[in-house]
Amino acid sequence: MEQILKHIDDGLEDALERLFSLLRIPSISAQPAHKADCIAAAHWARGTLEDMGFTARLSETAGLPGVIATHHAAGPGAPHVLFYGHYDVQPADPLELWHSPPFEPQLKDGRIVARGAVDDKGQVVSFLEACRAHLAVNGRLPVRLTILLEGEEECGSPSLAQLLTQERENLKADFVLVADTNMWDPETPAITTSLRGLAGAEVTLHGPARDLHSGLFGGMALNPANELVRVLGGLRDAEGVVQIPGFYDGIAAVAPALLESWGALGFSPEAFLGAVGLRHPAGEANQPPLAQLWARPTAEINGIFGGYQGDGTKTVIPAHATAKLTFRLVPGQNPTKILENFELFLRANLHPDARLEMKRFGAAPGFAMRLDAPFMRAAQTALAEEFGRPAALVGCGASIPIVEAFKTHLGLETLLAGFGLDDDCIHSPNEKFDIACFHRGTRAHARLLAAFADH
Repeated sequence: MEQILKHIDDGLEDALERLFSLLRIPSISAQPAHKADCIAAAHWARGTLEDMGFTARLSETAGLPGVIATHHAAGPGAPHVLFYGHYDVQPADPLELWHSPPFEPQLKDGRIVARGAVDDKGQVVSFLEACRAHLAVNGRLPVRLTILLEGEEECGSPSLAQLLTQERENLKADFVLVADTNMWDPETPAITTSLRGLAGAEVTLHGPARDLHSGLFGGMALNPANELVRVLGGLRDAEGVVQIPGFYDGIAAVAPALLESWGALGFSPEAFLGAVGLRHPAGEANQPPLAQLWARPTAEINGIFGGYQGDGTKTVIPAHATAKLTFRLVPGQNPTKILENFELFLRANLHPDARLEMKRFGAAPGFAMRLDAPFMRAAQTALAEEFGRPAALVGCGASIPIVEAFKTHLGLETLLAGFGLDDDCIHSPNEKFDIACFHRGTRAHARLLAAFADH
């Protein structure tokens, strides 16, 4: 291992140049004008992997191709790891806010600045450089490794189901490693052990057959906007507890090991909320702040509208009013059942003249990693060896659809261990990846590969 780490340290400058060559490709999957650039990035990945000794190819889909590469010299008895990353990036707009051209990577104050620097090209190349070091020193990897690089992650992965289905036999593995997440801070690695799921709805209340004069009808006629506000105002009680029947069914208590880990992180709700102009937590009053963020479900109104929206006043009772809502869900909750119960909650509380129309969007369950999984113990060992401190076991309040896709299509659990930071400006102008994080991430990946083989 010391030779492998020395190879990484000595080759940092060359590794950065390889990363820069990928960052120069504007592989923006959301914009059809950049389709050729996306394909060029896929070819870059395939060529790089072939030069390293992998068997690599493109897997065509109805959209952009996936890149699949294998290196199985470790033999049939070795653990089999599937590594996932993506070669596409977000659009760079607004361009005027960038301090340097987004596809001309720069080194500034110890940071790599470019679109895709951390999401996800920098993290992918960090892993590839760890593989390169193992191959240079030992001639083979310590595990059987399959690499899957997607080209449409940043535009919703429309072809991912097709890719996973047609490559199911080729993507068989013991588990998935994803490096598209963050550390807790620059000195503390993190393993993301849970993700919240998501269910969405659009609710429209219809009332009178047309907009009404509020002077002639106000006080007697149903106002759909008033009614919508009244009913949705009852979604949570004064303690922040969601009032939908059965909403909390199936939710398990947070594991003591996680609560202990969270308590040691020194999280400050005041600092976290202060950064966005707030001061006081507004979730469930009886839950710790990090549990509110990572381990408890939510019911959020994302937008509400109806009636006159122009300047000044227009004295009408609108014929209809609409709200958009999302529910962040945790393991144990059934997204479909949540939406069904939400509709029942609305119907049970509506004025008899209100006619409900409800559209449902996306239903992804929450995810929780098995803390006793062998790959989990291996990851904790490797990260502690590299950083000199235990990895923080953190949650993520958002959703990462790829994790559910691997579970659904391949039956695989996912280890989320990345090396970005919260201030990396992901999806924003001036995206960056600290060189120290790129370097330490490469070393950590090298240790991870070895640790997987030993557990």
